[in-house]
Amino acid sequence: MSGVSRHLRIVAFAAAIAVLASAKLLHAQTAEVPAPKQESPAETPSPLQTPENCPGLVARDRRRVIPAAFDVAALNADQVRITFVGHATFLIESPQLVRIATDYNDYVRPPILPDIITMNHAHDTHYTDHPDPAIKYVLRGWSDTPNQPAQWDLTYRDVRVRNVPTNIRDFEGGTERYGNSIFIFEIANLCIVHLSHLHHTLTQQQLNEIGHADVVMAPVDGFYTLDLDGIMDVLTAMKPQIIIPMHYFGPSVLERFLDRARKLWDVQTAEVPSTVISKTTLPKSPEVLVLPGH
Repeated sequence: MSGVSRHLRIVAFAAAIAVLASAKLLHAQTAEVPAPKQESPAETPSPLQTPENCPGLVARDRRRVIPAAFDVAALNADQVRITFVGHATFLIESPQLVRIATDYNDYVRPPILPDIITMNHAHDTHYTDHPDPAIKYVLRGWSDTPNQPAQWDLTYRDVRVRNVPTNIRDFEGGTERYGNSIFIFEIANLCIVHLSHLHHTLTQQQLNEIGHADVVMAPVDGFYTLDLDGIMDVLTAMKPQIIIPMHYFGPSVLERFLDRARKLWDVQTAEVPSTVISKTTLPKSPEVLVLPGH
């Protein structure tokens, strides 16, 4: 079987998974409990070193974001492929083809076995207790010890993964300290930040721990996670060059966020759920990039 044919089969398989998973995902999402926005926590987050490897962007007059699909296997040394699998799950691929799946769960999974998975336990659409045993590194965004943060700083081949813990609401409306983690992926001189199930705005210390963000995956439902004003405050403070919306429950919810976003940034919509990004192809001005899919 040719390489092109094989990858086209993978694309078709991924589409089938997304269709089959959507019904399960919608059912699972009914368990998510909304609550008012929680202000940034008064507690001082766990001390983490300010990152050394998230340098400022280099904006050049080049092509900005390169659409891609699974039929493109090879990446240049300065490129990262990001594919929206669904809900809060992305497949991130490095130049050495290290594969990372964010918020890995039992409902929406990438069609390719990842090397590294990150998870958060706000709801079961963000984690699993039964990850594939062939996965090399399973990074849970919470600690098994109450009120203690999970701390990760993993380097594997050409990828560094670290986290910044945040608080979440519990089902009774209280606060679970350090129940969520923002995961940061340093690949090919890029900093890619996945906010996961963020429930509060960020302190300056947390922003410092994250460092400069080139790309941010942001939950934009405005209801189960941070409200719309809150997520706009977070994104404005982080100043990424590319914002990829996630964690929305239909076109109307996404459009509500985009209506607000257009007042501050350009909005681009990709034709396929996968894109290739490099430092030199980042947009000169911040923009929202919508990758199709649920």
